[in-house]
Amino acid sequence: MLNGKVALVTGSSRGIGKAIAEKFAQNGANVVINYKQNRNSALEVQQSIKKCGVESLVCQAAVENFEEVSRMLECTIKTFGKVDILINSAGIARNSLFKDMTMEEWHQVLDVNLTGTYNACKAASKYMIEQKNGKIVNITSVGGIMAIDGVCNYSASKAGVMAFTRILGRELIAYNINVNSIAPGLVDTDLLTKDVDDATLEYLTSQIPAKRICHPEEVAELALYLCSTASDYVVGQTFVIDGGLSL
Repeated sequence: MLNGKVALVTGSSRGIGKAIAEKFAQNGANVVINYKQNRNSALEVQQSIKKCGVESLVCQAAVENFEEVSRMLECTIKTFGKVDILINSAGIARNSLFKDMTMEEWHQVLDVNLTGTYNACKAASKYMIEQKNGKIVNITSVGGIMAIDGVCNYSASKAGVMAFTRILGRELIAYNINVNSIAPGLVDTDLLTKDVDDATLEYLTSQIPAKRICHPEEVAELALYLCSTASDYVVGQTFVIDGGLSL
């Protein structure tokens, strides 16, 4: 489905990003694996991708730093000659009630989740515009739709990504670049499990009409569709995948 395509997946050493990187490799894409700190995890993803018979590149870059992101794109172009797909999956959470939230926690989350998405889109779209072709998928969250206590910084960042996706999609489709986003609900990744005990996770699961947590591979399947030719007429949309949680 993606044979010969070059996909850059931010935050792909773990979680949803990892699942997308592996899914794309299984479907023929060469993959740029991005990480911020955990190089060993990124190398493990690279070994997994190698089994698919495609090429891969491991790049360290903090998405909140535009210079580092720009260097990552330059390295991608130098290695593969193009970038067809950008997945903005890098993200963090710093949860606390608003009255207890520090300015540092506010800025950390906005810088990575929202500004980081802007940075990667800004750096990658330059090459996509020259190519007159590309697919961009931003990973947001139902937290950008629902009111959830203790995550005002996270929710603000993800709602911002949704709005950003709509405008960018409208602007870039003139260059044959599709921009869309995916808003998962609760997904079985370390971003969820590291801050949630078993009892809380059981309660949260009970609130989902589907009565289970989403698998990262399910998000990857949706991303695969949005990066295939089947989605060429889909522009600026946010696709919710949450088992009915936000209904």
